[in-house]
Amino acid sequence: MDTIAQRLQKHFTDLHQHLPALPTGVEWLLPLAKLPETGRVFEAFLKKYYDDARPRTLILGINPGRFGAGVTNVAFTDPVHLVRECGIENDFEKREELSAQFVYKVVHAFGGLEAFYAQFFVNSVVPFGFVKNGVNYNYYDEKSLQEAMKPLIQHHLRSLLALGMNPSVCFCLGEGQNFKFLSKFNEQEGFFEKIVPLPHPRFIMQYRRKRVDEYVELYLAALKSAV
Repeated sequence: MDTIAQRLQKHFTDLHQHLPALPTGVEWLLPLAKLPETGRVFEAFLKKYYDDARPRTLILGINPGRFGAGVTNVAFTDPVHLVRECGIENDFEKREELSAQFVYKVVHAFGGLEAFYAQFFVNSVVPFGFVKNGVNYNYYDEKSLQEAMKPLIQHHLRSLLALGMNPSVCFCLGEGQNFKFLSKFNEQEGFFEKIVPLPHPRFIMQYRRKRVDEYVELYLAALKSAV
């Protein structure tokens, strides 16, 4: 029997065949297609935490940023956390993302990496990221981009569910535009029985840093309700 790791590896490789054209001025972040080191570390990550056939519950962010999953293809895991937390050495420039700092606080509070990844798979509504004018760009930042992404999002989420993700609940990181879009799309497509919004890690670290512990507890309460 193939494992979740093998299925995810194939899924993310095959996704490149489903990429739509982008609006003028918007560019893809496609580390798996362009950086051999990304393929190596992503495979190592999957092998380490998903080398089994147990179903996982999805936690979905917006889309990768250029210093985190836009390099590593591991959601909310920059090159620094890939070494420090996952023990996966890499040749990337060692830059940290604020979002990764918060997510790994939650991971440790949940019981550590093995316990957390045994229950959850963290990814994004749009699996690959964007830049515009050299900075991170979100799929909902312009209507034409959001509309162009719908077939890819549909394929991405249906494929994740088919390969062994839990359809009963999905956690959405971002209580604003990301949750609004995902909820409406879910009503049309019926991916999940329930979508639970959580404050986005970057928002917490940028605007609510003094209350980080409260937000970690908020996350824990929500996530533990699903296991």
